[in-house]
Amino acid sequence: MIVRTKWNGQRAFTAVGDSGFKINMDATEAYGGEGNGMTPTEMLLASVAGCIGIDVTMILRHYLPSIQNLEIITDGTRKEKEPKGFTSILITFIIDGDIDSKRIWRAIDLGKEKYCAVSDSLKADIAFQLVLNGEEQKRNE
Repeated sequence: MIVRTKWNGQRAFTAVGDSGFKINMDATEAYGGEGNGMTPTEMLLASVAGCIGIDVTMILRHYLPSIQNLEIITDGTRKEKEPKGFTSILITFIIDGDIDSKRIWRAIDLGKEKYCAVSDSLKADIAFQLVLNGEEQKRNE
């Protein structure tokens, strides 16, 4: 899977994935942006919510007609100092419908422990490469 992210000037970027859909990201004015898109950290929280939401609705697919409303609120707590990564994320499911809470909790647990690739990826090793003017650059160590 590849996502290409292009700079649009200032702090704005547009990402396009293999699916062809575009996402606009920008920094807030406090960080030199114009606020013309979600911030990358908002995108991370949205990605976790979308992933676990898809998993939960797949697991509960037979019970979806009984659900009138499903909303996911993702609340991330960040470090005070740079880099201000998340130290914890609280994901709240707000559901209205005729469905047993035990079924929902089972779906949430299965999503978290077995299926949600986004939350699992938060544990991934991250490496960097640099291509400058068409040539791969090795790190001068």
